[in-house]
Amino acid sequence: MAAPEIARCGTATPPSTTLASATPPLTAAPLAADLPARLAATAPRVVVLGDAVLDQWLTGPSRRLSREAPVPVVEVDHTRGSPGAAANTAANLAALGARTELVSVLGDDADAATVRELLTSHGVGIDGVVTDPTRPTAAKRRVLADDALVARFDTSSRAPLDAAAREALHAALRRVVVGADAVVVCDYDGGALDGAADLLGELLGAPGQRACRLVVDAHDPARWAPARPDVVTPNAGEVARLLGRELGGPDRVAAAEAAGPELRERSAAGAVVVTLDRDGALLLPADRDAPAHRTFARPAPEANTCGAGDTFTAALVLALAAGTPAATAVELAQAAADVVVGRPGTSVCGTGELAERVAAAEGPLLDATSLAAIVDEQRVAGRRVVFTNGCFDVVHRGHVASLNQAKRLGDVLIVALNSDDSVARLKGPSRPVNSLADRAAVIGALSCVDHVTVFDDDTPAELLELLRPDVYAKGGDYTPEMLRESATVGAYGGRVVILDYLPDRSTSAIVERIRGG
Repeated sequence: MAAPEIARCGTATPPSTTLASATPPLTAAPLAADLPARLAATAPRVVVLGDAVLDQWLTGPSRRLSREAPVPVVEVDHTRGSPGAAANTAANLAALGARTELVSVLGDDADAATVRELLTSHGVGIDGVVTDPTRPTAAKRRVLADDALVARFDTSSRAPLDAAAREALHAALRRVVVGADAVVVCDYDGGALDGAADLLGELLGAPGQRACRLVVDAHDPARWAPARPDVVTPNAGEVARLLGRELGGPDRVAAAEAAGPELRERSAAGAVVVTLDRDGALLLPADRDAPAHRTFARPAPEANTCGAGDTFTAALVLALAAGTPAATAVELAQAAADVVVGRPGTSVCGTGELAERVAAAEGPLLDATSLAAIVDEQRVAGRRVVFTNGCFDVVHRGHVASLNQAKRLGDVLIVALNSDDSVARLKGPSRPVNSLADRAAVIGALSCVDHVTVFDDDTPAELLELLRPDVYAKGGDYTPEMLRESATVGAYGGRVVILDYLPDRSTSAIVERIRGG
């Protein structure tokens, strides 16, 4: 039977007055240091639907091997539990400032009581959590000898819910989804979400009519196509499942970008965010004419990445629910994931930690001598250094696309900014619009940018001679012959690369439009 109209998501808040439309745009793709606090202040209401898990770590010293088998005997002296999977996404959302409700199924056992207690302590609403005494609560327990993982044992049930439990779950979803700013699905094939895609499609309506965002993080994104998600967030394995083939070639990012039309078609999603662990994430926007946007991840040991995807999804959903542009939302999500991959075990990223990470990413302007020392270290480590320069006065989509492309040419991207005096000589006395410090903060906040420096001459030739980067990249409105720096780069054996040109994007044109009223 069709759900009553009042159960449709956001009907109490018409599209013209949703948080996304009532709140002024938060920022463009680069991150501002105060963005996490501003997002938390909006406190969007988010419903998390999915498979909840108890993550648990049993740790202690190991001083001997067992006589029963050649395995270490761990003398467990500490047990720590964390909400996992959908419960971890919900906990992260609450820590970032969202008013969060979880809709899930737990067993009638001690693990369920622990998960409920953990969720409550994180400020997650659990009125939508259903108890099914016929199935165990999903749990993943890890045994560590000091800091070394020696075993993991899981409890789970992938059997579909019986009719009564399924109806209870669906009734809970109908109840809590009213007035939500976003719904996020965390489907890890736990068997509890059969039939939920059709129900969500019914409750939320068509993408152009719904008043909230639907984000799907699922092992099998195709099964949520009936709900027509606004965004899906598959990892490399889930992309392969969706496409029916692995991402081919040495460059997974390029392969994912090329597969964009297929990914959108098979998931029925507006936008696709492909998460590629060490290679960061790739946003394939809902606007088919817009360029893809890539983030770059902080490298971390595999043991420290547990739950990082949940944190990424949480920050992404929070930002989208508050009306943040998609590219900025993905950058924020990457920053949040980078916070938790620095820790062992499943972790939660809070507003303060995220703000600290964003502020640290801006970084100070490096002087030429300090930068030269860093470049020498990178070169000794075998890393390829890419250098580009410009005024970057009012950063627009063309800038971001070029910088992302430049980073793909190597391992380390240096951006040299024209000083304020240099900009004034090149662009006229009314420029720059933004001071050097502000321009550096914006450029430095992009995850593709590793270091920012400044030069005062009309060209960066002297800086290029000092740093000797492997690649000198310039925007597509130039040719190598137009650049006086090309001779410098060629003399020391470097390579000049002209980046793709995104037409109709110009800082000068933007400034003129603003001044023209």
